[in-house]
Amino acid sequence: MSVIAFVPARAGSKGIKNKNLKEFCGKPVIFWVLDELEKANAVDTVIVSTDSEDIARVVLAKGLKKVRIEMRSAEAASDKATTESAMLEYLRKANLQNDDIFMLLQVTSPFTKAEHINEAANKVQKGTFDSVLSAVEFKRFTWKSDGNAMNYDYKSRPRRQDFTGDLLENGAIYAASVANVMKWENRIGERIGFVVMPDYTAVELDEESDWIVASELMKHYQPKKSEQAIKLFATDVDGVLTDTGMYYSEKGDELKKFSTLDGKGIELLRNAGVKTAIITAENTQIVANRAKKLKVDYLFQGISNKKPVLEKLCAELGISPEEIAYIGDDLNDYEALNFVGYPACPANAVGKIKNGVAGIYQTSKKGGDGAVREFADYLLATD
Repeated sequence: MSVIAFVPARAGSKGIKNKNLKEFCGKPVIFWVLDELEKANAVDTVIVSTDSEDIARVVLAKGLKKVRIEMRSAEAASDKATTESAMLEYLRKANLQNDDIFMLLQVTSPFTKAEHINEAANKVQKGTFDSVLSAVEFKRFTWKSDGNAMNYDYKSRPRRQDFTGDLLENGAIYAASVANVMKWENRIGERIGFVVMPDYTAVELDEESDWIVASELMKHYQPKKSEQAIKLFATDVDGVLTDTGMYYSEKGDELKKFSTLDGKGIELLRNAGVKTAIITAENTQIVANRAKKLKVDYLFQGISNKKPVLEKLCAELGISPEEIAYIGDDLNDYEALNFVGYPACPANAVGKIKNGVAGIYQTSKKGGDGAVREFADYLLATD
């Protein structure tokens, strides 16, 4: 019995233009659900169904092991096409077993976690329910337009703490066997069970106003990296601590522009007991002087491949890669970023770094403009 997760990502969007690739809290919104699916032990394969070459390219560049692209037909990608039409188009072509579990997950629900995905798959696999959907507890009094209360007796209005309320579908997860989806031609049907998610997950990204609300909720509920979890902070130089510019004096001296904000960020990390390092392909006295000024613990210059240096530091400090934070912006940072537990990049990083590193934190600042300070503040924020 395999578990296949299906993620629809059509190019057209009436509410928000290019919604699936729009940045949400540091990364394209589609990656929030894809990253959780990658972590979900219950899921074997993830199908991203799209009509967009751009979406396909960005998703594949991330290098997620479970993800496959399914290019849908023009008919299944039209404005009038339903999600069910795309699901059924895929299922009629795919060589799946009747007892395989088919899960539909929506990009518009960025709060979905691997634990919710695993729970939904397990409930269908046990056979207690024919289909499962995600919902939130809903404690609001609802009425019909004809003046009749739907879920309470207004003559004996209950206190909120005594009101059991109802369940509100949040659009995040749907699961059923392949046989049942084909039978019903629907995402759910018969003996329906629920995965109850936190109340804030009721927000779906359908309109611009939803985006504003969800961004604030994500900042509040997204787990922060506590200072105790980070043992080593490492950074690249050009494009991260600098703005990538090459400056020369009239005498031909090379100059670099650094940000005092970044200096303070490294100081705050050091004061929190975090070891600090600069690892750069450059080999200049300017960088040596800056490292001395910042009082970093380690300086490595002339290093093209940063990962072996981080491996060496792991052995020397007796720490794991998961306890390292690294911020880089270009191709020679790719292996290092995929090695560490807390990868980050500035806003001006190249596409392969932004889109090719799972769970990467993208700062709103560009290199040389406080990106390192922003990342440091994020790492030092406590739950």
